[in-house]
Amino acid sequence: MGVCDVTSYLKYVFLALLLFFSAVHLVESWRDSGKHRALTKPFLVPLILCYYLFSVDKPSWLLIAALVTSWLGDVLLIPNGKAYFISGGLSFAAAHVFFIFLYAASVDLAAVKLLIVLPAALVYLAVIGWEFTMLRRYLDSFMKFGMIFYLLVNAAMNLFALMQLMTHPGLGAALAYIGAILFFCSDVILFLVRFHENKNLVFKRHFMIMFTYILAEFLITQGMLLLGK
Repeated sequence: MGVCDVTSYLKYVFLALLLFFSAVHLVESWRDSGKHRALTKPFLVPLILCYYLFSVDKPSWLLIAALVTSWLGDVLLIPNGKAYFISGGLSFAAAHVFFIFLYAASVDLAAVKLLIVLPAALVYLAVIGWEFTMLRRYLDSFMKFGMIFYLLVNAAMNLFALMQLMTHPGLGAALAYIGAILFFCSDVILFLVRFHENKNLVFKRHFMIMFTYILAEFLITQGMLLLGK
C-alpha cells in the first residue's frame, strides 16, 4: 500500500470518527447532559480538521486557522461564566474573519450581483435586530454591543460565502454557503439559549445549537475541498 493509499484511507477513518463522536455528542445534547456533552465536544472540530488535512495535498492555512479558532471557541464555551463566553465569542469572531479572507480570495466582483447581495444583507440585519429585541432585557450594555458585533461579523462571513457562490456557481460553493447559513443559525440559537429567561424557547436547546454547528463546519470544509482549497 502506497503513501497516497494510506492518506486516502486515513481521511475516511477520521470521517468515520467524526460521525461517531458527532452522534454521541448529539444524543447527549438531546438528553441535555452537560457533563457528557463536554466530554465529546473538544473532539469534533479537530476530527473535521484531520479529515481536511488528509484530503488535500496543499491545505489552506486560512481554513486551518478558521477551524483551529473555532475549536478554541468550542473549548472556551464549555465552562460557565461571562469571561469564558466572551473569550469564546472572540475566538469564533476570529474564525469568521479567517473564513471571510478564505472566501474573498476567490471572489470576482464582476460576478457579484448587488440585487441579490443587498437584500440578503437586509435579511441578516433583520434577524440581528429581532435577536436584539428578544434579548435586550437580559443583557448589559457591553454584552448587547458584543452580541451585535459578533453577529455582524458572522453575517459578513455569510455574505462573502454568497459572493463566492456567485463567482463559482456549483456544489462546492453551495455547500460552503449552506454551511455559513447554518453557522449563523447556530449562533442565533446559542444567544437565545444562553440568555433568554424562557429556557423552552428553543426546542432541544443544545441539540439545535450543535446540530447546526457541526453540520456548518463540515459543509464549509467539504465545500472548500470541492472548490480545490
